[in-house]
Formats: sequence, C-alpha cells, structure tokens
Amino acid sequence: MNDGSNLLPLIASLPFIGALVPGLMIRAGRNACATFTAVPTVLALVCLGLLAPAVLRGETLQAEITWLPQLGLSASFFLDGLGLLFAGMILGVGLLITLYARFYLSGDDPMGQFYTYLLLFQGAMLGIVISDNILLLLIFWELTSLSSFLLIGYWKHLPEGRQGARMALAVTGAGGLAMIGGMLILGNIVGSYNLTDILSQGDAIRASEWYMPALILILIGAFTKSAQFPFHFWLPHAMAAPTPVSAYLHSATMVKAGVFLMARMWPVLAGTDAWFYIVSITGMITMVLGALIALFKDDLKALLAFSTVSHLGLLTMLLGFGTKMAAIAAVFHIINHLTFKAALFMTAGIVDHETHTRDIKRLGGLRHLMPITALIGTVAALSMAGIPLFNGFLSKEMMLEETAHTEWFRNPWIVPALATFGALLSVAYSLRFIFHVFAGPVRDDYPHKPHDPPFGMWASPALLVVLVVLIGLLPHLAEPVVTMAANAVTGQDLHPHLKIWHGVTPALFMSIAAVVGGAILLAMHRPLDRLWLATPRPEAKTIFDALYGALAGLSRTATDGLHNGAISRYLAIFVSATVVLGYFAFTSGTMTPPTRELLPIPLVAAVGWLLLIVATALVVINHRNRFRALILIGIIGLMVSGGFVYLSAPDLALTQISVETVTIMLLLLALYFMPKSTPNESGATLRLRDGIIAVAAGAAVAGLAFAFMTRDLSPISEFHLANSYKGGGGTNVVNVILVDFRGYDTYGEIIVLGIAGLTIFALMEALLRGPAGSRLKAQPVPPDRSRDRHPLMMVVATRAMLPIAVMVGVYIFLRGHNQPGGGFVAGLVISIALLMQYMASGFAWTQSRQRIEYHSMIGWGVVIAGLTGAGAWLAGKPFLTSAYGYIHWPPIEEFEWATAMSFDLGVFLTVLGAVMLMLYSLSRIARYAGETVNIEPMDYDPSLRVADSKQEEE
Repeated sequence: MNDGSNLLPLIASLPFIGALVPGLMIRAGRNACATFTAVPTVLALVCLGLLAPAVLRGETLQAEITWLPQLGLSASFFLDGLGLLFAGMILGVGLLITLYARFYLSGDDPMGQFYTYLLLFQGAMLGIVISDNILLLLIFWELTSLSSFLLIGYWKHLPEGRQGARMALAVTGAGGLAMIGGMLILGNIVGSYNLTDILSQGDAIRASEWYMPALILILIGAFTKSAQFPFHFWLPHAMAAPTPVSAYLHSATMVKAGVFLMARMWPVLAGTDAWFYIVSITGMITMVLGALIALFKDDLKALLAFSTVSHLGLLTMLLGFGTKMAAIAAVFHIINHLTFKAALFMTAGIVDHETHTRDIKRLGGLRHLMPITALIGTVAALSMAGIPLFNGFLSKEMMLEETAHTEWFRNPWIVPALATFGALLSVAYSLRFIFHVFAGPVRDDYPHKPHDPPFGMWASPALLVVLVVLIGLLPHLAEPVVTMAANAVTGQDLHPHLKIWHGVTPALFMSIAAVVGGAILLAMHRPLDRLWLATPRPEAKTIFDALYGALAGLSRTATDGLHNGAISRYLAIFVSATVVLGYFAFTSGTMTPPTRELLPIPLVAAVGWLLLIVATALVVINHRNRFRALILIGIIGLMVSGGFVYLSAPDLALTQISVETVTIMLLLLALYFMPKSTPNESGATLRLRDGIIAVAAGAAVAGLAFAFMTRDLSPISEFHLANSYKGGGGTNVVNVILVDFRGYDTYGEIIVLGIAGLTIFALMEALLRGPAGSRLKAQPVPPDRSRDRHPLMMVVATRAMLPIAVMVGVYIFLRGHNQPGGGFVAGLVISIALLMQYMASGFAWTQSRQRIEYHSMIGWGVVIAGLTGAGAWLAGKPFLTSAYGYIHWPPIEEFEWATAMSFDLGVFLTVLGAVMLMLYSLSRIARYAGETVNIEPMDYDPSLRVADSKQEEE
C-alpha cells in the first residue's frame, strides 16, 4: 500500500474548511459566494486527480493521523478504486450543483447558508468513502444525516420541507444507530477497527457466530440510507427541498451511501445464503414497487424520486446476487445512474423554475418553448428507460443478463420475470416524462410563460447528458473506472469488457419485452391511473406517522411518569439504580481478600470523625432551616479540610477552605432572597424511602472505600510522583497533575466554570426582565432594615485587608508549581477579598471602581490557557505539554520558569471572573428588590449620629 498521508486528510478536510467561507462571501455578491464555494471542491478534485493514477494501477493509498492509539482511535483514510469512484462523483457533481444552484436560487433565498450546508454535506460524504477507521466512518455517516436534515429543511417556511427533513433524519438516524452496533461487532470479531484489516478477514467474519447480528444491523443502516423497502418512503418526502439538493443527495451522494456501504462490505459479508436472499429480495421488491409508484406520480420530482428508489433497488439486488458480473454491473450502473438522474432532477428544476409548476398534468408541449431543456431531458430519460445507444441501456442489459441466470428457491423464472417487469415499468415512467412534459401541442394555461433558462442553469445537466451519450456510444471509455471499482468491491483482479452488442441473449428478449410493454403501458396510462387512484392501498407515510405517534405517546407517558418535576424522585431513581448495579458487580465479580492490616485509630481522628458525623446528622435534622443548615454545611467543609491537613494534603486543604468560604458567602447572599425555611413537602413514607436509599448508598460508598484501602493496589500516583519534576518541572505533584498530566481536564473544567458564570448572568438577565423582576420591584422594604448596613469598622477592615489578600493571592499563585497553591486557589483568595469589599461597602460603590469586565476576564482566561496548550504543538508535543527552564536575572537568584504558569494564569482569571460574575448577578437582584445604592463608602456620615440622637430626644 502506498502512502497518501499528505493529500487524503486534506481532501477530507477541504469541504469543512470551505464551509466557513460562503457565509462571509455572500456579502460580496452571489457570484463571489458561488465562486468561493467551488474553490474547495476544485482543490479537492485536483488532489484526487493527483492520486488517481496510482489507484488506477490497482494500488491502495493510506494515511493515518494518530489520536488515541491505545484505544484504536485514529483518523485513518484509505483510497482504493471504489473510494476514488465515489469521491470523484461526490466532488464532480458537487461542482455542477454549485453552478446550477447559483442560477436556481432566488434572491430571497439565503445563498450563503445554502452553500455552507452543501459543503458540510459534501465533507461528510467524502469522509464516508475514504475513511479507513470504522469509528471515523460512523461519525461521518451520522454527519450526513445531520447535514442532509439542514439541506432538506432549507426552505423553513414550507411545512412539507420541515416534515421531510424530520422524516429523513428519523429514518436514516435510526438506521445509523443500528449500523453502529453492526460495525462494532465486526471490529470485535477482527480485533481491529480499521476497514483494511476487516476487509481481509472475510472468512473469519462469515464463520463467526456474530456474523448474522452484524449483517442484519449493517443492512438496516444501508437500507435506511438508500431508501430500500420498507424504509423507502422518506426519500420522496425529501423532495420538498430545493431541486439542487434533490439532484445532489438523490443521484450521487446520500442515497448512494447505503449502496456504497454494501459494496464496501461485499468481500466480507457476501457469499452466504443470508446475504443473497435478504439483499437481493429487498432490492427486487424495492425496484418493482418504486417503479410502479413512479408511473402514477404527477409531480415531476415525485416521479423521479420513486424512480430513484427503483434504481437503488436495482443496485441493491445486483450486489445481493454476490457474483462478480453482478458486482461489475452494479458499479457500471452507479456511474450511469449518476449521469442521467442528476440531469433529470436538474431538468425538472428548470421546468419548475420556468413554468412555476411540477404537475405533469399541467405541462406538455414544452419542446416548442424550451428546446434546449427538452433535448437534455429527453436524452436523460431515454437513458433511464434503457434505450440503446445511451449508457443506461448497457448496464440495464448487464442487469437483465444476471437475473436470467439467478434462481430463487430453485425456481429459474421468478427473478427474470420480476426484473423484466421492473424494467418495463421503468420504460413506461421514462416515456411518460418525455411525452407528457415535452411532447404535444403548446398549451395556453401554463402558470407562467416558459422559456429556456440562461446558460448557467442548463450547462450542468448538458454536461451530464454529453457523458450519457459518450458512454453509450463508446463504453470502453468507462472500462478503466469500472475495472478499478469492481476490483475493489470483489477483491479480485477482474477485466470486464463493456460493449454495446452482446449478441442474441435472454437479456435481449427481456429488454425488447420491457420496451414494448412500457410503450403499451404509457398508451394505457389514463385508465390505469384512474384504476390506481380508485384502488385502496397502504400508505407507508401513514404507517410511519402512526408508529411515530405511538412511540411519541409511549415516550410521553414514560416521561410524565418519571419526570414529575421532583428532584427527590430523580435522585431516588438514580441513586437506587447505582446501588443496585454496584451490588450486582460486587456479587458477580471476584474480589481478593484484604492484604493490609487495620491501623490503630488515633484519638484526634476519632474525635474529628465523630464531630463530622454529628454535624452531618444535624444537617439532616435541621435541613428545613436554611440558614442553620448552611452554617452546618460550612462546618462540615472545615472538618473535611482538617482531615486533609491530618492526612498531609495541604494543597487539598487550602483548596477546600477557599471553596467553602466562597460558596458559603455566595449562598448567604442568595439566602437573602429565599424563604427562611423549607416547607415540609414529603410525607413519612417518602422520608423513610429516602432514608433507606441514603443509608444504602452511604454504606456502599464506605464499603468500596474500605475495600480499596485494605488491599494493595498499583495507583497511578506512583507515576505522578516519579515524573512530576522530570516531566512537569514542579515538585508540587497536585499542581503538576492539574496543569500538565491532567491539564486537558482542567482546561475543560475552567470552560465549564466560565459557562456556569455566564449562564447565571444570562438567567438573571432574563429573570429580571420578566414577571419576577416586576415582583422584586414591588416588594415592600422591611421597616426594620438597618440604616448602617455598611458599618465603618467593616469598611476600614476590608480596606486594610484588600492589598494584603491580593499579595497573598499573588504569592500563592507564584509558588503553586512547587508548593501548595496555584491559580485556582489564588483566584479564590482574591475573590474572597473582593467579595468582602462588596459586602462591606456595597455593590454600587465597589462596582464603580472596577476596571475590567468579568465577562472579558473569563474569556481571556480561557484563551490564555488554550494558547498555552496549543503552544506545545509548535514544539511537536501533545496539547498542554509543559516546558520549563531556569532563568537568572541579577540581582535576583536563579529561578524556574514553566509554561504551566501561563496556563495557571488562565485558570486564575477564569475562576476570578466566574466567581465575581456570579456575585454581580446576585447583587443585581438586591438592587431590583429595593436595596439602596450608596455613593459613599458608608451609608451615612457617622458624625451625624449625635445630631440624629438629639433630634430623637427632642
């Protein structure tokens, strides 16, 4: 296998990178937007062209970007003949659709948004066809469902567009979930998640007892994506999308994804009776049923949609046969179907665009008014019908030849008879497209006077019908592409020869019968249409809607029963389930006997434990008195901090005390706006239930801790202790873990903390603008409110403490890498100092002296931490790898400087900004509730007390 490491990841990423551009370039005009949308597609095509010669020679190119090799996770790509064929189709047709959409979309349509969705979908499809890792393929698979949802629902003002998008997402998304299970089973059988490894283990997979579950699950994913019976109904309803979307998704990309998956997995899943009967019968039913429904559809796009369903069934049936020639025919028809079906969809869009209708019964005679469009549509439809000298005829003949030699249940007539009937229906609806739209006299009741569109609109379908004719007349031109793709599908060295005349064969007579029978059906269409409309038949959409409604109702019932708004119920269910699962694991697993003897319990530890138990019990007893419970919780926090000190963990003790102080202060502020007591809402039975659950959970956690402490283990702390200084440049192991070994976790945590602060601010903003804000403003001011809520002693004390606290915070920050401290604790210490300022002098007085916005502080903290982590990439190291060295600045002694300090600075700023933003949000409630806003540091001048006293005496 050759190396494609430079270009394959680039090809996969170009559409996603390009998706950032259209939304910006639309400001420069529609032409600029379309041009810059085409650029990433063209670049990807160029890169693909550079790799094509090697693939055409039979080579397979591979590339891999390692992510988590221990878990088998990597961005792996490979390109063989099948991948090259589909990638070329995706990019080539994508380029034509970009041009077509430029002229199709109206000035009112948000073109930048459309092209963004189009490139996202294009990138997802490219990822599917060139992914080597099946986990990566599954991600791209689901991305196609999500991005197609956006494309199908692009016209949000149309109810049918929104419904079609939801239906497509529900069906293909559910199939994708099944496919995930099947793919994981294959990876488990082979012991690798790389497709190249899986494709080489066909015998082992077919011999595995897990073959059938994997086959069923993967086929469900493929059938739903490629609209196979009984999942065929979503595709016609997706026609509510703009025609460029229909032409792209339903000719070359999304609906072909399931066909691609079956072709890709053909070497390992085909060759069994299960594959043969399930896949071929499903394909045959879909082919005949789709063709039958298409014949009686009056909407042009609906006719083409069901014809697409039929041809997808044809491809599925050929792959299900499991023979080499059937695989060749399938590959050839994939190419041919792309050319004529994309051209037909674009032709239908042109007709709709110019006449303002897609109703076939309101059309006819358009060849006189739209000669160019009529020529393009006629050639493409003749190819779809399988008429000689067009490419559709060649692959249809190959299909009929294969069916003539295929038996179901030892009956040689079923398959060829059904295939001929399906081909006959195909001829009928194709001829209807031609004669009922373009033939006949010119009408005088068109909704809009039609004419041929500008060149930009018919250029794309015209190019495709040129390919239809070229391949039809010179089929050997397609031989290299068909050969490389067929070899990739079968895993063998095949040399197919494509030609127009195959001699007098059964397929020839079957084809003649199909053409003659199709013409007769068209002549009889009017009475047959009346019979069709009068015949009762099940509607797949109606069945889907009924099932969807039943599932939604069941879900609502279960949700209403479980989610009644009581957090006590949620916690009871969650904790009970956790305890039950833990008990099951404990009783069904194996546990070694204890290896450590119990140590004697010192008196200090016993007293501390007893006080902790008493404080915890008092919280339970006094939980309805919120203030008293909060004080007891603070005591528990201090006792835990004391335990950390006793166990020689000063860093944890310092962090615990800081967190306790900040949270208690914030909760005290919040309690001001809440009732003093919690109402008694639980009866004795519920309290008994909760008590039993709590005791069981507590005992389980205690037992687990005891089991760990009494057994010898190999904790990861030994690695941290050994590598803290060598790897992270610090002797404070806790801090090095936070900013280096587990720096990515810390980075995520500060982002969450920042989001929490911003969310509280946003919630308060919405709260104060609503009815709650009005109620706060109307709240009466207590008559006994103190006139001296900002007393002189507290004001003076906090002024004196502020610089000292800031100095302590800076000291804790600087020493954190080698001594207890760090950015998190430093941020909390300075937060406490600022909180005291707010409490002593009031919000308005303190806020007026603020110079940095807390929102900005959070943002800068996250940015600085992220840039520090990304800086490691410049040195070729993983994200957030620390670097350190020693600096000597006379007259200062030599000191260490580590990049971890910059990361710690980000942590510091985020913590400080988040805590202060939470305070800001709470203080806004106070002001709405009528709290006076003081301008001076105190409420009033203390020297006025004497005068006030005299006035009171008088």
